[in-house]
Amino acid sequence: MKESKGLFYTLVMAWMGFILSFSIMMPLVIRPFYYVHIDAMNLTQSGFTKEEIKTAYDEMMDFCFFGGEFSTGVMKFSESGKSHFEDVGKLFRLDAAVLIISTAIIVISKLQKKYSYSFVKGHSPRYWGALSLLLCFILIVMVGAIDFEETFIVFHQIFFPGKTNWWFNPATDQIILVLPQEFFRNCAILIVSTLFFLCAVFINKERTRRVS
Repeated sequence: MKESKGLFYTLVMAWMGFILSFSIMMPLVIRPFYYVHIDAMNLTQSGFTKEEIKTAYDEMMDFCFFGGEFSTGVMKFSESGKSHFEDVGKLFRLDAAVLIISTAIIVISKLQKKYSYSFVKGHSPRYWGALSLLLCFILIVMVGAIDFEETFIVFHQIFFPGKTNWWFNPATDQIILVLPQEFFRNCAILIVSTLFFLCAVFINKERTRRVS
């Protein structure tokens, strides 16, 4: 069914939003992904037990998602550190909102049987959303692979403009002792791997549809 350009572009953005937000959500909701790093990276060298580290991480993540009283278990934290996690929480909830809204748009379009196909080569919004996101992230990965540390800094400068409270002092914000940069690198790898997988699946489905 041919639909308007407005619907087509809305669905392209919805698919991009769904793939991206779903991929970002992976390391955020799969807590065991962090837990395996405790032994793998020997985080107990920080002076805290495995259970204390898990408790600190869980309470920090609960705060970022649900708000309430901030805590990192037995680990000390500063008001500056707490403020940073308040900012992080806004990004977490924004990602969740994008995931919910994009999913709703996609589901509603399918229920109404509005399978909008592109006026360019007859491809669906799912195809163009996946392809566009894939190409963008290939460029991002190429840049990040050259210098992850610099990319990590630029990321914080973009998403926390004008703020320096993400530079943690281990003496006052002990949670940073068990959140090494290598863990964030692995989170990035999980996000990108999930995104690439979903894009590949959706692009391949489009090819299968066109052949059949």
